[in-house]
Amino acid sequence: MDAQVRTPLIEMKDISIAFGGVKAVDHAYIDLYPGEVVGLLGHNGAGKSCLIKILSGAYKRDAGQIFVNGEEAHISNPRDAKSYGIETVYQALALADNVDAASNLYLGRELLTRWGTLDDASMEAEARKVMGRLNPNFRRFKEPVIALSGGQRQSVAIARAIHFNARILIMDEPTAALGPAETAQVGELVKQLKSDGIGIFLISHDIHDVFDLADRVTVMKNGQVVGSGRVSDMTKDEVLGMIILGKCPPGALPGPGAMQG
Repeated sequence: MDAQVRTPLIEMKDISIAFGGVKAVDHAYIDLYPGEVVGLLGHNGAGKSCLIKILSGAYKRDAGQIFVNGEEAHISNPRDAKSYGIETVYQALALADNVDAASNLYLGRELLTRWGTLDDASMEAEARKVMGRLNPNFRRFKEPVIALSGGQRQSVAIARAIHFNARILIMDEPTAALGPAETAQVGELVKQLKSDGIGIFLISHDIHDVFDLADRVTVMKNGQVVGSGRVSDMTKDEVLGMIILGKCPPGALPGPGAMQG
């Protein structure tokens, strides 16, 4: 399918935010299509986390527009973002360690029986359904999530996000604390989400991760977009050149932060 004839799931146009007079994000543009992974790269302080926090409703932008499915979106807090189907899976995962997968899935949105007690059976049945779609090998439904591996915890966090109809998933450093086998497991989860038409923003320091998982990358430096392009059109060295020097390679579309000359 040609991206030109489709409507982006997300389009962030001309986004700016400043803290104490310092522009953390300066006229940034980024978009995301259904079933696509866009990697967002840059050094600490490059602006990538700020840009995504604006999308997730954690920060209020000073300027710019956000479009969801071609319609202008009004996002000023995390509840607004969720109402547009935008969910975030943070590096820390924000799971309740002492309860099981189903309880985490319904944290703060618990199902009740008609007698007003927790409907554990329904919550577990729903958890089995969503986890079966996402990670068919997951079996440890009765155990507290603290007993699970990093990859299994990641799948519980993702399941919670998509169970409540997320169409856009923000994954912040999803493999930072994981070993090779668990990183591969997260890769499988991402492929499953893509096949369901979910769009993913992947924030990562790990360029190998991004090349393995992303379709496109956008690189930021000093609050500005250096450039965006398809992973297949660039080498890892070229992307490193974007991150470190702000040098946009021929295979990428330059942004305002691209080094001139």
